[in-house]
Amino acid sequence: MKYEVMSEPRGTHGVERMAKVLGVARSGYYSWVEGGQSARSVEEKELVEQIQHIQGEVSHRYGSPRMREELLRRGRHVGKKRVARIMRENGLGARVKRRFVLTTRSEKGQEVAENLLDRNFEAPAANRVWVSDITYVATAEGWMYLCTVLDLYSRRVVGWSLSVSLGTEVVLAAVAMAVIRRRPPKGLMFHSDRGGQYTSGEFHGIAKGYGFVQSMSRRGDCWDNACAETFFKTLRAELIRGKIYRSREEAREAIFQYLEVFYNRKRLHSYLGYLTPTEYEELGLRKTA
Repeated sequence: MKYEVMSEPRGTHGVERMAKVLGVARSGYYSWVEGGQSARSVEEKELVEQIQHIQGEVSHRYGSPRMREELLRRGRHVGKKRVARIMRENGLGARVKRRFVLTTRSEKGQEVAENLLDRNFEAPAANRVWVSDITYVATAEGWMYLCTVLDLYSRRVVGWSLSVSLGTEVVLAAVAMAVIRRRPPKGLMFHSDRGGQYTSGEFHGIAKGYGFVQSMSRRGDCWDNACAETFFKTLRAELIRGKIYRSREEAREAIFQYLEVFYNRKRLHSYLGYLTPTEYEELGLRKTA
């Protein structure tokens, strides 16, 4: 009877966890399922199915390190090399990453801030340092431009905006969303590249009004804003994958789902010890409470 319970769909609950709860041996279950096949081969088959299930949930975005962490979360203890081998042999790896294209447009004569961040990509708490950048999204109706604002503490996307224009308004909308959501204190460091959207007088005035201290990358040095650049590489690899969306509305919905539903709340982040940005912030709040 216990084995029959364990034979229910196994994508959500691993065999190891169910066996522990029901007080039975995994090897006995595997023998019952396959009628004499080796426990190892049956376990391997079950592991392949579970990895397939997880990749389906995350739209094939996980490589082997992140997959192993997800398996551990679900009670499945398995080695790094084994996960990597199974994913490689069964074609279960993450989709191929594609080239990233920079969208910075510098304009002469505009105010440029010092590089106060100086590649210090660790923030002591939330709402101390935000980083921002812009990328492009292709649709059949024309280009769209995505601006995001990330909190360096948790790598959480705290604000974002899509626009058909590469002007300052796409940045202003993303920052407005971030401010409304987070209510940051005066003195927050806001780091970006030297694109005209960030060096404009309009943005400088808005940033000053919010109490931001602006910081900017050195000319032509993408490493000075590496966290924002890396985030867009991740987004292009896990979501866009070279796709041309049928409409701007379709692109907007896909990006909303990725940022608000998947990335902030479900995606395991290696920098955060394989917690999600939301979990990491909640853990930080509990520690300081």
